[in-house]
Amino acid sequence: MKLKTLVTLVLFLSLTATANLFAQENRFDQEIAQISQEVDNKGWSKGSVLFTGSSSIRMWKNLQAQFPEVPIINTGFGGSTAEDLSAQLFPAVLRFEPSKVFIYEGDNDINGGKTATEVMKTLDEIVTRIQKQLPNTTVNLIAAKPSISRWELKTSYLVLNDLMRQYCTAHDNVNFVNVWDIMLDKTGKPRNDIFIEDNLHMNEKGYSLWKEIFTPFLVED
Repeated sequence: MKLKTLVTLVLFLSLTATANLFAQENRFDQEIAQISQEVDNKGWSKGSVLFTGSSSIRMWKNLQAQFPEVPIINTGFGGSTAEDLSAQLFPAVLRFEPSKVFIYEGDNDINGGKTATEVMKTLDEIVTRIQKQLPNTTVNLIAAKPSISRWELKTSYLVLNDLMRQYCTAHDNVNFVNVWDIMLDKTGKPRNDIFIEDNLHMNEKGYSLWKEIFTPFLVED
């Protein structure tokens, strides 16, 4: 192969790899921009309570109605991981300057092959960035939920939840929101009446259970 051809090939492969990486890093840009526009159209103020994370947050359609006295911003984006939230942290969280942030990430991460330790490392980076820019903001890490469709990953989810619990105990202004236990039946398995047809996402009954768990965290200090 001639040198000129080799250089051209290397350059092409390099540019392709860079383009692919850029596309991966920004795969939620359009969705986050749309979500942010929706929030802006509704109106919001600094000091609101912000919920973000993957589809379990995005699909909580009656969240504001369940807590009518609390101004809530929902920037959840379905299919996201902790790394995705980290990449979108400014438009999804920081720019709104909330007083409290609730984060649900880890579910898709574990299902995608990440270890609990890897997820926790990214969550630590997220919390650190939030506390650095918004030192008076309380961060609430939501436990990975149990679900019928991903029950084979139970052990990994429990490890992640335990790491979250330990992390929150060791850090000021960071709380652990345990949604795991309330979603289990008397046999210790996920309740079959709180999910939609995919056995992964929750129905209204499931979100009613979440309301019970979140209420103490939304009470004014």
